[in-house]
Amino acid sequence: MAVEAPPRQLTDFLRSLRAVRDFQRKPVSDDVVQDILEVARWSGSASNRQFVEIIVIRKRETLQALAGLGGYVGHLRGAALGMLLVAPGEWPEGETFDEGRAAERIMLGAWAHGVGSSIGWFSPEGRKEAKRLLGVPAKPVVRTAISLGYPASPPRRGSRKPITELVHEERYRA
Repeated sequence: MAVEAPPRQLTDFLRSLRAVRDFQRKPVSDDVVQDILEVARWSGSASNRQFVEIIVIRKRETLQALAGLGGYVGHLRGAALGMLLVAPGEWPEGETFDEGRAAERIMLGAWAHGVGSSIGWFSPEGRKEAKRLLGVPAKPVVRTAISLGYPASPPRRGSRKPITELVHEERYRA
C-alpha cells in the first residue's frame, strides 16, 4: 500500500536526509525509538531472510567506549543513542547489502521524527572489541554503527555532482 502523499513531497523528504554528527543533549523518546525500529524491521532483505539484528545503545559510557574503537565511529560519542547492526556472518555479500538497506531505513525513520543520524563502521579490530563489549558471540559480525540524536544545528546541504555525471543511458560512457 502506497502512502497517500504527493510523490514530490515524499521524494523531497528522501532528498532532505543529511548526515548529522553533532547532537543536542536531548534524549530520544522510547516511542520514537520504537517507531524507528519498526521502520527498520520492515526493510527488505535477501530472500526475506531478515538477517540483520539491532543492538540499541543508550548508556553514555557504552557509546563513549564504542566511539573510541577503530573505524569511523567517533560520532557515537555525542549521540543520544546508537544502533549497531549485527549480521550472522554466513554470507558477506548478502548480509552487507541487507545491512545497508536496514541502515538507510533507520536513518530515514529517524529523520521523519526530526532525529538526525550518521552511519559508521568498525575496523576489523574494532569489530572484535565491539563484540566483546556487547556480548556478541564469535560468528556474527558487528560492522555498522549508526549514531542518532536531535541535531545541534540544522544539517547543511552538501553539494552533489550533476546527474549527467552519474547516470548513463544504455551504455557506460567514459
